[in-house]
Amino acid sequence: MASSSLGSSIPAPEAVQLLVSSLADDSSVVREASMASLRDIASLNPLLVLDCCYAVSRGGRRRFGNMAGVFQVMAFSVGALEKGESDSVFMGKLAKIATAEIISSKELNADWQRQASGLLVSIGTHFPDLMMEEIFLHLSGPATAAPAMVQILADFASSDALQFTPRLKGVLSKVSPILGNVRDIHRPIFANAFKCWSQAVWLYITDLTSDSPLDSDVMSFLNSVFELLLRVWAVSRDHKVRVSTVDALGQMVGLITRTQLKSALPRLIPAILELYKKDHDDALLATCSLHNLLNASLLSESGPPLLDFEDLTIVLSTLLPVIGINNERKRFSDISVGRKTYNEVQRCFLTVGLVYPEDLFTFLLNKCKLKEDPLTFGALCILKHLLPRLFEAWHSKRPLLVDTASSLLDEQSLAVRKALSELIVVMASHCYLVGPSGELFVEYLVRHSAIGESDHLKAKGELVSPTQLRAVCGKGLLLLTVTIPEMELSDFNAKEYMKLQYILWPFLLKMIIPKVYTGAVASVCRCITELCRRRSSTTPMLIECKARADIPNPEELFTRLVVLLHNPLAKEQLASQILTVLGYLSPLFPKNISMFWQDEIPKMKAYVYDTEDLKLDPTYQETWDDMIINFLAESLDVTQDADWVISLGNSFAKQYILYAPDDDHAALLHRCIGILLQKVNDRAYVRDKIDWMYEQADISIPANRLGLAKAMGLVAASHLDTVLEKLKIIVDNVGQSIFQRILSLFSESYKTEDSDDIHAALALMYGYAAKYAPSSVIEARIDALVGTNMLSRLLHVRQQTAKQAVITAIDLLGRAVINAAETGATFPLKRRDQMLDYILTLMGRDENEGFAESSLEVLHTQALALNACTTLVSVEPKLTIETRNRVMKATLGFFALPNDPSDVISPLIDNLVTLLCAILLTSGEDGRSRAEQLLHLLRQLDQYVSSPIDYQRKRGCVAVHEMLLKFRKLCVGGYCALGCSGDCPHRKYADRSMQGNFSNLPSVFLFPDREVLCLGDRVITYLPRCADTNSEVRKISAQILDQFFSISLSLPKAVLTSGLDSEDSYKALSSLEDVIAILKSDASIDPSEVFNRIVSSICSLLTEHELVAALHSCTAAICDKIRQSAEGAIQAVTEFVSRRGSQLSDNDISRTTHSLLSAAVHITDKNLRVEAIGAISALAENTQSSIVFNEVLATAGKDIVTKDITRMRGGWPMQDAFYAFSQHTELSVLFMEHLISILNRSSLVKSDSHKGENTSSSSETHVEDDILQAAIFALTAFFRGGGKIGKKAVEKSYSSVVGALTLQLGSCHGLASSGQQDPLRVLLTSFQAFCECVGDLEMGKILARNGEQIEKEKWVGLIGDIAGCISIKRPKEVRHICMILTKALNRPQRFQREAAAAALSEFIRYSGDFSSVMEEMVEALCRHVSDDSPTVRRLCLRGLVQMPSACMSHYTTQVIGVILALLDDLDESVQLTAVSCLLMVTESASNDAVEPILLNLSVRLRNLQVSMDPKMRANAFSALGALSKYATGGQREGFVEQIHSTLPRLVVHLHDDDPSIRQACRVTLKRFAPLVDIINYSTLYDSRAFGSEDRTDYENFVRDLSKHLVQESERVDTYMASTIQAFDAPWPVIQANAIHFSTTMLSLSEDQHIISLYYPQVFETLVSKMTRSQDSVVRAACSSAFGLLLRSSKSTLWRGARLDGTDSGRKANDLESVKK
Repeated sequence: MASSSLGSSIPAPEAVQLLVSSLADDSSVVREASMASLRDIASLNPLLVLDCCYAVSRGGRRRFGNMAGVFQVMAFSVGALEKGESDSVFMGKLAKIATAEIISSKELNADWQRQASGLLVSIGTHFPDLMMEEIFLHLSGPATAAPAMVQILADFASSDALQFTPRLKGVLSKVSPILGNVRDIHRPIFANAFKCWSQAVWLYITDLTSDSPLDSDVMSFLNSVFELLLRVWAVSRDHKVRVSTVDALGQMVGLITRTQLKSALPRLIPAILELYKKDHDDALLATCSLHNLLNASLLSESGPPLLDFEDLTIVLSTLLPVIGINNERKRFSDISVGRKTYNEVQRCFLTVGLVYPEDLFTFLLNKCKLKEDPLTFGALCILKHLLPRLFEAWHSKRPLLVDTASSLLDEQSLAVRKALSELIVVMASHCYLVGPSGELFVEYLVRHSAIGESDHLKAKGELVSPTQLRAVCGKGLLLLTVTIPEMELSDFNAKEYMKLQYILWPFLLKMIIPKVYTGAVASVCRCITELCRRRSSTTPMLIECKARADIPNPEELFTRLVVLLHNPLAKEQLASQILTVLGYLSPLFPKNISMFWQDEIPKMKAYVYDTEDLKLDPTYQETWDDMIINFLAESLDVTQDADWVISLGNSFAKQYILYAPDDDHAALLHRCIGILLQKVNDRAYVRDKIDWMYEQADISIPANRLGLAKAMGLVAASHLDTVLEKLKIIVDNVGQSIFQRILSLFSESYKTEDSDDIHAALALMYGYAAKYAPSSVIEARIDALVGTNMLSRLLHVRQQTAKQAVITAIDLLGRAVINAAETGATFPLKRRDQMLDYILTLMGRDENEGFAESSLEVLHTQALALNACTTLVSVEPKLTIETRNRVMKATLGFFALPNDPSDVISPLIDNLVTLLCAILLTSGEDGRSRAEQLLHLLRQLDQYVSSPIDYQRKRGCVAVHEMLLKFRKLCVGGYCALGCSGDCPHRKYADRSMQGNFSNLPSVFLFPDREVLCLGDRVITYLPRCADTNSEVRKISAQILDQFFSISLSLPKAVLTSGLDSEDSYKALSSLEDVIAILKSDASIDPSEVFNRIVSSICSLLTEHELVAALHSCTAAICDKIRQSAEGAIQAVTEFVSRRGSQLSDNDISRTTHSLLSAAVHITDKNLRVEAIGAISALAENTQSSIVFNEVLATAGKDIVTKDITRMRGGWPMQDAFYAFSQHTELSVLFMEHLISILNRSSLVKSDSHKGENTSSSSETHVEDDILQAAIFALTAFFRGGGKIGKKAVEKSYSSVVGALTLQLGSCHGLASSGQQDPLRVLLTSFQAFCECVGDLEMGKILARNGEQIEKEKWVGLIGDIAGCISIKRPKEVRHICMILTKALNRPQRFQREAAAAALSEFIRYSGDFSSVMEEMVEALCRHVSDDSPTVRRLCLRGLVQMPSACMSHYTTQVIGVILALLDDLDESVQLTAVSCLLMVTESASNDAVEPILLNLSVRLRNLQVSMDPKMRANAFSALGALSKYATGGQREGFVEQIHSTLPRLVVHLHDDDPSIRQACRVTLKRFAPLVDIINYSTLYDSRAFGSEDRTDYENFVRDLSKHLVQESERVDTYMASTIQAFDAPWPVIQANAIHFSTTMLSLSEDQHIISLYYPQVFETLVSKMTRSQDSVVRAACSSAFGLLLRSSKSTLWRGARLDGTDSGRKANDLESVKK
């Protein structure tokens, strides 16, 4: 009875009404929740949901804002109705509402209209006749309603074809009469409907083949509709109407009678074809309709085809261009749509071909013959597609197809060529390629495989690129070779296949030679390789080649392929393919070649195998060309057949027509002919061929010109005189032509360019002739060449490439002289200095040079010129001083060139260094002059060695080091002009060269004196570079110093005359060399350590005189533009003074000090100046300093008050002095004690203190008096600049310093909170410096991170962090610091007490070993928990709970008592600290200490769980969970009651907005689980839903938990009461959680008392919340709760409830009050 009573009293209709009303809520979350609940309810009581939806829908869209949602719910509810559950009257009302809404607007596709249509379709599944009647009513109504009604019928047909199709007659009877009045804008809807209806009929017929729905009436309607659509709509002016009509007609053609179809064809076909003319986007739709039409007309089983082929020609002619449209879509539109259109067109042609194969074949061939690109392209594509499918029908037509394809071979359209190429491949696969025509087709593929983008074949509007065409042809050619032979051949076409093989071989050999096929050589070679590989075991290839006279001879093939090897990086692995073919064709050549190639070809293929690796070698092209020339030369050598060599030469000579002059292959061809002529003994033949080479060469192209010159050089190796004769003829003919002379009068550019090219070519040819000519015969030729004025004529060239050629030629002449000297034919080069002037002239840039000349070319010219200068300087006679200076003036400036482009600049700089070394080696007559020459060069380089630009310093140091290396070899063992090491024929010994003329002179004439080297000046110049920022500069400069001292010690009696100990000097030099060895082997070594060792070694190697000279010259070094180098110079000076200062006289010390002071004045960098002052302090170490100490401190105080010390140029000198004092052993201790005493007896000034009137700095410090201010600055300086000595003094007073700074930090933060920031900044600076001084880097980071935070929590935490850091790093200091701070708790200043408490609360953690101090600290902390400052109270409490665990056991009861008292503190921050501390204490406290006050703690924690502070709530929940382990004795029962009272609160906060609260509740629930007797709680709390942050998972967990909780019926009452209280929580998400928890328990509870007591209360609350709450999350929870309660109600009475008229009317007036 109770259940029935409850069921009858459930206000289900009201709840459903609220849910329906919520469909118009502003929040999407609420709308979705309401929709989900209504779906659940609709599955149980769909009629109630429909009643409520019906109630709100009667007002329409004007009264309800989300009619789309209402219609969606209604559609689902109707779908949930069981058969017979609803009456047709009510469904009729719903249908009327839906139709009324649909027709109320002229819109046709709004969201609410679509949902209303869905409702009608759902109604139609139950009452199709009712739905159709409703629609039929409006079909005859206003014209605006009919389209929507027709669309609904179309949707119904698509969704339920089996019910719709039997009623098609009625639909057509209603729709047909109104078709004539349908407006154009609505006709697409009607046409689409007929399409859907036709599809439904086809589906019905497919599923139910026994009964046909197409009776005579239906056919009559369909025929009449078909006629209307065809005659009227298909010719409408509206494009959309025509498109939709054709789409519909395409579906209807299979339903109408054959008679009507035949009569309709004359109109229907043009209507479809008309679509192709307007918009290409409609091609797919039109083609699909056309395919349906063709199937119905041609392939019908009811009779013969309705269309003759003549009738189809217009159709087929229209379809052919569509293939091109598809090709266009591949670029500009959707690829899938284009591909579908293409396939539909092919299906149309296949349909026709199945009926009229021969006619279609003839039609397609005729279209090809028209040679109209779109038609031809389409026809070729169709032929390619249909040839395999209609092969048997078309087999007899093969000659016609071959002839037609042959006629298209000259077509220019790339698209047609591509289609024809594809067709050729298909024809080949079906054995169409036979006889001469087959060769034509193969040649066609080869020719188009050679097409390149540069051929300009892609005309405007072309859709196919040359690249695409080339790819298709290349693949097709390979397919003919590889794939087709693998196909299974029938007996019928086996002979045809053999003919195809005969066509390919040896016909493909003809494709190698012609120029037009050059781009296809790789593909051809690959095909030849495959053919040779497959046929190697059958017919001998040699016989087949010789059997055909049109095949090129072997010499022509060999010469062509060798030249084509030029590019190793060519596409398709051209070089490797050619080498493979040569290997297969080796039987065609002389016998010995085959064996040689077996070894050589694999090596060459291995070189070009990895092209990516090949690219890494910048000289790969030159290397590869040399390999080709060597390959050719050795091939010629092994043949030993002079006639064959002559024949090969003739073949090479004929190939010039195959290559353009600017093609690099032409240059290689020159060289090939040159190496071949080198092997020929017939001088007349050689003369004829070099004339031919020169005639064919285009010397205006640098590459061609260079190839010609190298070829002439190769010929000169065997025929020098013949080559020189040719060159003389060329020289004599330069400018002698009458035509040229006349032309030059009118065109200066013609004269210049033509002359430049000829002179450049001549110069190169002379140069390479000298290079390759025998050394024994070149002296006279070179003398004759130099002795004439021919070289001077070459200076007038202006093009950079021409200049480079002339320079290269001069360089080759010089190298020829050097090479001759290597073979023993030594002779001087006449007019060498004049030739140097020529090079310098060519190297300079002409002021009139045009902008067309690239700067890169100028740099390349200069690099070549430097190289040539080096060559000329290295030959006899010796270089004069004037020439030397002229060369250096013209070249040294290159050191200042920028780094980019590096590939050009780097070789240029290397050539310059080599030139300087060559100048040094070839200059001077004795030791002194050579040393002076060295110093002259080095001083010229000083500006670059000390340059501020990194790469200039590196270049300068490299140059210095290279020259020193050369100089050392020169002094010790002579030199070689070519730089050879060891004994060589051109080495010149100093002693041997001097013996003849200077045997009686002192050794100074043979060896330089050490003083001449000026080591002091040189050392201080290069020493800063040893500390350079560039590692390479450091390494090189160290080697420079090593070379200097190695040279000095290698000189005769160098050590004895210097006053140094010989053994110590060599030890120092050995140490320096060890450092250099380390630098070379280990780049990670500390640079400062390396520099120290270098300075130490040098200090021992310098003589007294050199030391003084270095100190006197140190100003420039200390002022070096590189900071690190300047620091190194200062360090070196300090080392020199410290170690060898006793050797300095008073005058020397004075001058050295003057140099250091001068440097310090010029140094603006503060740190560098401090280091300079440190160097001065090292000189004054033995002077008195006590008076200076007092005066500096007083002066500093005055400066602080009266000056802006932060803006003094170069920094504050007094601070630098502080640094200097702090670094003295005796002064540092006294200085620190004095500063600490001032800090302890002084206090910070108030905010009204200020500086003098002259103060202008905004960052001035505010301290009590001048002395205190100076002391703080001095203390900071002491910490920062004291070094090891200062650090020792600080360590001695560590605890005093920390205590004072900590207390002052509290005072400064107090001042900062009132707006006075400066004292805090000054103190933090000093504190930071202290951290750096004592090495507490972590403490320094803490200060830097949080030091300036003025919030109390931040600075209190800062002091705690500092205390913790000190405790870890320096535990021995903790006791003394704690004693100082414990006493400070009694100070009257609040901020100092807070600072002391903050520090002690952290220090106490590390004071367990100090029992007496611990007792004193605990007593003080307990006493001050009643301090006036809340901060002191909570910090004291925090300190108490942080004492070591060993000590805590003695004070646990006392600490817990303090916590219990502070849980009721009036300050919330103290309460929060108390809760946090309780958590900490419970980790180790015993039961005896906690159990007596367990319930008191629980009650207070429950009160704190409703705090607005999320941290407080989280900690309160966690603390209560932590107390659960103490509920073991008499307090267990009381604590369990506390748990049950708290459990609902834990559950609703389990999905709190704050993540910390969520985690705390999870942990606490797990701890409570053993006490509340939940079965299988481990499975519940270990589930994924319990730990998830997703709300859905939370709701799932609540459902699972509720299943366990409702089993204890006596507790459910308590849970429900507590949960309902949470309905009024201040947090919306907690309200939502409480709603869900309570409704879940109610839905699962079996206790009728609980249900009867709380069900109405909760339901009423949900209604109230739903209508009044402003929070969407609450309204969404209410919506879900309604669904949950109604879906799970134990009573089924409400499931039959309906919404009565009175209630619905009343509720309808209340809907406006619902929150939206």
